[in-house]
Amino acid sequence: MINYEGRRFRNPASDDGVIARYHQAGDLVWAHFSGGHVRRGSITGLVDDAGALRMAYTMVLADGEIVTGFTHSTPETDGGGPLRLREEWERYGPNSSRGTSYLEEVP
Repeated sequence: MINYEGRRFRNPASDDGVIARYHQAGDLVWAHFSGGHVRRGSITGLVDDAGALRMAYTMVLADGEIVTGFTHSTPETDGGGPLRLREEWERYGPNSSRGTSYLEEVP
């Protein structure tokens, strides 16, 4: 199992300053994030033996929009570099959407 405690991740495609800091206790994983257009966000879920994450998220954006959703993140590693997460996400509510994005570990 990958240990996510203390790891930080960002989306390199947007480079908007949003950084998430992850924490872990057993199979429970959570993170808080902010920066750029995100005033505050949190994510909570479970990690499996392969390091994959199933998590629910909420965030408040700079324009006051409240966003909720679900993500399934699969870890990818090249053996020596930083950890990369492939996220398949779904956003709920009036501006619902789905997509795939990538997070990279911040050294």
